[in-house]
Amino acid sequence: MEIILIQDVDNLGAKNEVVKVRNGYARNYLFPRQLAVENNPGNRAQLEERLKQVRKREEKMLAEINSVIEKLKEAPLKVDAKTGTSGKIFGSVTPLQLSRAIREQRGYEIDRKKIHIVDEVKELGSYKANIEFGNGHNTEVEFEVVAE
Repeated sequence: MEIILIQDVDNLGAKNEVVKVRNGYARNYLFPRQLAVENNPGNRAQLEERLKQVRKREEKMLAEINSVIEKLKEAPLKVDAKTGTSGKIFGSVTPLQLSRAIREQRGYEIDRKKIHIVDEVKELGSYKANIEFGNGHNTEVEFEVVAE
């Protein structure tokens, strides 16, 4: 019997996948737990519609991610840091500080956990950081550490 999975099922398949299973397994386990539906023309049409909506949502998200990337690459961000007399900063610049700078200067809320600073930032100057947006989309952003 061919079925369409509604949810991910271990050792069987992923959501929205069409798989072949034994009749008893489908009728006694998958259907009662609402993990799958029978593969018939009506359910196949619903699957196609769901997949079309998912693709549309992903395209919209990709366009939004690209616009954010363009905004972030316009000019280097400025991060304020307290410095000593020799130009060294107290502590180091963290992803949290960079996230706040993006929010204040560009207007985008980016989670600090998605920001990875390439080099250790201990002095004033220009540096780079990687920002991961998920689904394999990431960008490199330049930022400048300036004295307060």
